[in-house]
Amino acid sequence: MPSAWYIACASIAVLAILQSAALLLQTWEHRRYVRSCLRSQGRYRPEGRAAVVAPCKGVDVGLADNLRALLEQDYDDYEITFVVESDDDPACEVIEQVTAAYPHIATRLVVAGRASNSGQKVHNLRVATADLGEDVDYVAFVDSDARPRPEWLRMLISRLSQEPLGAATGYRWFIPVRPTLAASVLSSVNCGLMMLSGRRSYYLVWGGSWALRREVFEQIGLRDAWHGTLSDDLMAARVLRRARLKTRFEPLAVVPSPLDTSPRRMFEFLRRQYVVTRFYVPHWWLFGLAVMAVPNLAWAGLAAMLVAGLAGGPTVAVPLGLGAALWAVGAVRGAVRQSLVAAYFPQHLRATRAARWFDILAGPVAGLVHWLGMWAAACGRRIRWRGVCYRLFPGGRIEIEQRTADPEAAAPAESSPEPCRHAA
Repeated sequence: MPSAWYIACASIAVLAILQSAALLLQTWEHRRYVRSCLRSQGRYRPEGRAAVVAPCKGVDVGLADNLRALLEQDYDDYEITFVVESDDDPACEVIEQVTAAYPHIATRLVVAGRASNSGQKVHNLRVATADLGEDVDYVAFVDSDARPRPEWLRMLISRLSQEPLGAATGYRWFIPVRPTLAASVLSSVNCGLMMLSGRRSYYLVWGGSWALRREVFEQIGLRDAWHGTLSDDLMAARVLRRARLKTRFEPLAVVPSPLDTSPRRMFEFLRRQYVVTRFYVPHWWLFGLAVMAVPNLAWAGLAAMLVAGLAGGPTVAVPLGLGAALWAVGAVRGAVRQSLVAAYFPQHLRATRAARWFDILAGPVAGLVHWLGMWAAACGRRIRWRGVCYRLFPGGRIEIEQRTADPEAAAPAESSPEPCRHAA
């Protein structure tokens, strides 16, 4: 008769299969929702002036093309504010060159100066939104490493005009510049997280692609709430939730984001994201740790069962069968979400080929790296983000400890090679 540990390992594997099946259903629903939205994309023509705020720092991968995409939106009445920390930022030259080719689009370049008690991005956003024009009806935010489709702004505002919402949000889809292992892992992790968004994801905001009505922005006091904080989107989600205002996910606001990273920078990126999550929404971080523990413990248990079976213990058929089932459900889930590339970004099918196959066939590897990144966030309160070392405190308040040149801060997963001093 199998021992108690053998039965426990098998039980965890069964639980992991059931959990993966539930996530498969969520992924299937996400795809159904996306396809229904794509079919109706040309139906809506909202009105009202929109102010787009695009914080920039350094020359992101494909920055010029990213900015051109913002200037080629199929929305009639909008303006763009590009905001940088200093006028010697190399992004300034690119911004001026690109905007010169679009004189019919109202643009301005704002120099925000160095942040003293807020994250630099948050500081830039607060400065850029301090003097919105009286004719502005909507405020949209987009990261400089995103390359939105022409319908991006129109569909965000359409979503706001159709429903009594607090905000409408998209998400990112990493497009690897090179088919490396690190890029494939990070792309897989990101895709898995994106599948949590759908018709009923009411309180998730992603700061790289979102919008809200100007009256809501002022009503909830978001600009003041950002003061002294690091995370623009988690703070926005917190304030909107307190005001009982829902956020709706808009598939056409999902933006491709060019990605070129290394294993070290990829892991630093994951840890940074989850350190911020731990301080702003600790219950989400703990929940994620618990959810990710199930499949990873299941794989470890199945490996132990297999070794025991090969050593003359209980039959190897059980761990092999459970492992095949767990892998198969995960592979189907990966195939369903990767089928969305053809719907979202058919022009990037070739560039994402390696990442798509990795997500389908090697999901357990990405899941392990993801879980380790979450555990790495359990220690320390210091992170580096685009050349600035921040120390976080409970509730999300921060302290700037150090600034260094950050020549590698080009892609979303990039960070300075120098560690924060006294990192804990």
